[in-house]
Amino acid sequence: MASVTLDLSTATPAPRAPANLSGLTRVELQAELVASGLTPPEKARMRASQLWRWIHHFGVTDFAAMTDVAKELRAGLAERFTLARPEVVERQISQDGSRKWLIRTAPGIEIETVYIPDVGRAGALCVSSQVGCTLNCTFCHTGTQPLVRNLTAAEIIAQVQVARDDLGEWPSPKEDRRLSNVVFMGMGEPLYNLENVAAAIDIIADGEGIAISRRRITVSTSGVVPEIPRAGELTQAMLAISLHATNDELRNTLVPLNKRYPIAELLDAIRAYPGLSNARRVTFEYVMLKGVNDSPEEARRLVQLMKGLPAKINLIPFNPWPGSPYECSDWATIERFASILNRGGYASPIRTPRGRDILAACGQLKSESEKLRASVRRAQAPAA
Repeated sequence: MASVTLDLSTATPAPRAPANLSGLTRVELQAELVASGLTPPEKARMRASQLWRWIHHFGVTDFAAMTDVAKELRAGLAERFTLARPEVVERQISQDGSRKWLIRTAPGIEIETVYIPDVGRAGALCVSSQVGCTLNCTFCHTGTQPLVRNLTAAEIIAQVQVARDDLGEWPSPKEDRRLSNVVFMGMGEPLYNLENVAAAIDIIADGEGIAISRRRITVSTSGVVPEIPRAGELTQAMLAISLHATNDELRNTLVPLNKRYPIAELLDAIRAYPGLSNARRVTFEYVMLKGVNDSPEEARRLVQLMKGLPAKINLIPFNPWPGSPYECSDWATIERFASILNRGGYASPIRTPRGRDILAACGQLKSESEKLRASVRRAQAPAA
């Protein structure tokens, strides 16, 4: 049989999706304006600063709204670029006022973002840095879902923009903000996506845009030791450590990453975090697991472990999820644990569980949406 050769040389390539300017850093925005031919290099910085305020201070999603930009330039920008938000697949509001958004940034790429009122100065947004997670912490439902990929800086910024759209926070308010803090405590390990996290923080903290101070931005890690000092250098954000145990044997079970970076190495890396001081304390997160890590002896060991570190310890009542092997410590046990830490000289607030009714609490992100999609797939599957 004669072989057949396909000639694909005349095939038309798929059209390139327009770049979204709303997730670019200032330097990237300038470069795009020059590369597009819309702005000469000598005017790129000025023009980028002009667009920046419209995008990040006023929150516009339509170039036509940029009233102090020449009409011809607005038309050229609209032809080549976009400011569109990603699709909000689902929006839920908890009985306690917490809000959760399921956001689709690309086909098959869905993330969950949670706003928690009355946290920080006014309210905190818990953002995701990855789709899924690789860490497999045994108490965390998010960790049961496989990693798909890192989020881009634009996808991280989109979570802030979606929240501010819903909260009515444009233009960026100087006072009476509802969204005053950002915490990288959602899906994923931020230090495994440090470059994109750092770029997103640069955008969030920029004083001419969203303007949330770096001291109100917290990056939480399960202990990626080599990246901790570098994270401080790149982000100047506050540091939080997902600790949950005072000895390597238990932490190896709860946080398997500890097998690679044990507690002693983790503490050394924390001490090397730039800017650590009594004014910029590290936060240790400690989930309270009944009969596992909640004894008075564990509290006393925790005090000893913290010696010499400017720190506070957040005690987190365990948030249950279907199939979890753990239970939450009872309230009296948690209060006794906190009192020992307080007597040892460490602030130890007990985090009030928020958003449990919509599976928006710590360690619950993404699980409900995945479960719903799985049930839909089963219902649509043809009968055997």
